[in-house]
Amino acid sequence: MFDFSIVTQWFDALLRDTLGLGDFWTILIECVIVGVLILVGYALIAIALIFMERKVCAYFQCRLGPMRVGPWGVLQVFADVLKMLIKEIFFVDKADKFLYIVAPILVIIGSVGAFGFLPWNKGATIVDFNVGVFLLTAISSIGVVGIFLAGWGSNNKYSVVSAMRGAVQMISYEMSLCLCLITAVILTGTMQVSGIVEAQTGPWQWLIFKGHIPAIIAFLIFLVAGNAEANRGPFDMAEAESELTAGHHTEYSGMGFGFFYLGEYLNLFIIAGVAATVFLGGWAPVNIGIAAFDQVMDYIPGVVWFFGKTFFLVWILMWVRWTFPRLRIDQILKLEWKYLMPLSLLNLVIMTVVVALKLYL
Repeated sequence: MFDFSIVTQWFDALLRDTLGLGDFWTILIECVIVGVLILVGYALIAIALIFMERKVCAYFQCRLGPMRVGPWGVLQVFADVLKMLIKEIFFVDKADKFLYIVAPILVIIGSVGAFGFLPWNKGATIVDFNVGVFLLTAISSIGVVGIFLAGWGSNNKYSVVSAMRGAVQMISYEMSLCLCLITAVILTGTMQVSGIVEAQTGPWQWLIFKGHIPAIIAFLIFLVAGNAEANRGPFDMAEAESELTAGHHTEYSGMGFGFFYLGEYLNLFIIAGVAATVFLGGWAPVNIGIAAFDQVMDYIPGVVWFFGKTFFLVWILMWVRWTFPRLRIDQILKLEWKYLMPLSLLNLVIMTVVVALKLYL
């Protein structure tokens, strides 16, 4: 498995030793390059997910999806992005302009911040602190504030109702998400994202195999809670079009609406990416203990493994969205507080016992 840290260390030595730049300029150039790469990757993945969503939706509804703009409709998303960029941005009368402007920015900050924690390859984790899981959950929760401020600041009754629904739903399901992550932390013994992946290298060491039943339960709960956290169907009561027009972003146009649109799809990718990282080994290949097979799997780049697992989970979540009907808000909260959170707490206790007695693989 190629270690990408070789490239980063070579580039750092190039700036410091070969070009003779000091610490300040070296760090500044590296931060700018990393920031540009994050934003470019963020935009490209969002475009790919939007196109994928339309095609998956069309498949489940026995349609073809976008086909006219470009071959197989590939350029349709780029046309929509161009339209969104040139649309007029207006302000709502009697709205709180400060909250109205800040809300989509907070949503993007939370999304981009969480995006930086994803481990793309061995040695290619952008933000890799020893308390990475804690920081990931903290930064991702900023989006809840953005959604609530968007509804409150729009001076629209539908947006206010949507903001209250979205806030209570996302805050509730964050409980189960965090408990599932803590379950994985107990099994791996580290909160560092790269450390969690490193703990899953080796034959049958993915957490869903290593931690057997408790890890599988945590993985399934994480997918359900993550789907709700991303405001995806059947948990999309905050954007119930038949009731609330477009929810908390009803009064937004142009890139104000575009930020919410990007945030929703990237949150879907982040949830799938975190699930793939924590429970499916991230960039770690499939190893089953057979030398020839494991050697062939190791030749596949880690970034291919990561994207393959992540997009597989994205497809599963899209399948769920276009299969199940939308739940009521009381059903959504009942599912979390009466079923998922108690089950997550019980599962956490079971995982603690499994680790204490060393019953894992």
